[in-house]
Amino acid sequence: MSTSRTTPAPHPRGRRRPRGATRVPGALLLPALLGLAFLVLPLLGLLIRAPWSALPALLTGPEVWQALRLSLISATAATGVSLLLGVPLAWLLARTDFPGRRLLRALVTLPLVLPPVVGGVALLLVLGRAGIVGRWLDAATGITLPFTTAGVVVAETFVAMPFLVISVEGALRAADPRYEEAAATLGASRLTAFRRVTLPLVAPGIGAGAVLAWARALGEFGATITFAGNFPGRTQTMPLAVYLAMESDPQAAIALSLILLTVSIAVLAGLRDRWMSAP
Repeated sequence: MSTSRTTPAPHPRGRRRPRGATRVPGALLLPALLGLAFLVLPLLGLLIRAPWSALPALLTGPEVWQALRLSLISATAATGVSLLLGVPLAWLLARTDFPGRRLLRALVTLPLVLPPVVGGVALLLVLGRAGIVGRWLDAATGITLPFTTAGVVVAETFVAMPFLVISVEGALRAADPRYEEAAATLGASRLTAFRRVTLPLVAPGIGAGAVLAWARALGEFGATITFAGNFPGRTQTMPLAVYLAMESDPQAAIALSLILLTVSIAVLAGLRDRWMSAP
């Protein structure tokens, strides 16, 4: 005699509810909507109050193009310096083990939470003409960094490089180190393995970190105005131009803000596959 076993139907409570049918509690929905409005309404206000008819005239002034050109050049240079110094630093934090590594990581990420003005003051104390390093640099080479275009790059690098280091370090920790070990067994040196194996593996992380660093450098204000000043054509970047225009021409400030808003949206669009994709 054969008996057939039937699998009991799952209890309705055990079924997974479709994601689209999830019911949001009112106690969570209301603060969520308030938070969304708090973040979105200021941006909508910027778009609503923008002087669209006068926008071409406001954006074609020589001061605007000077600030935009300086911002693009300095942000790109700061990103290049961040790549040159930050990628090896990220590899050091991710691939080596030495005493004080956690302290070093904390120091590297400190500019993320440090007020930018404090960062500018710190740069002045170290790289200013009377600073710890700046005094020697001025006496030995005659080079002074504060209140120069090079000072803008230094200030932007200080606040932007941690973004790149964190992104690259995360990519290095996620990459399988066995590929590097295999390259080493085949006779490749550590530098060759890093250049031909590690860098291609973490290229997406480097790209994302470079974009973040560039965007952070483009929007830097506090460290720049403290360390480099606000001199048109030499140290006045777009955020500084917005700040100055708010005192004399609010419509011009709105127009400049729209440029920075457009850049921010472009950065988010470029990183959407990395951060904004649905799980």
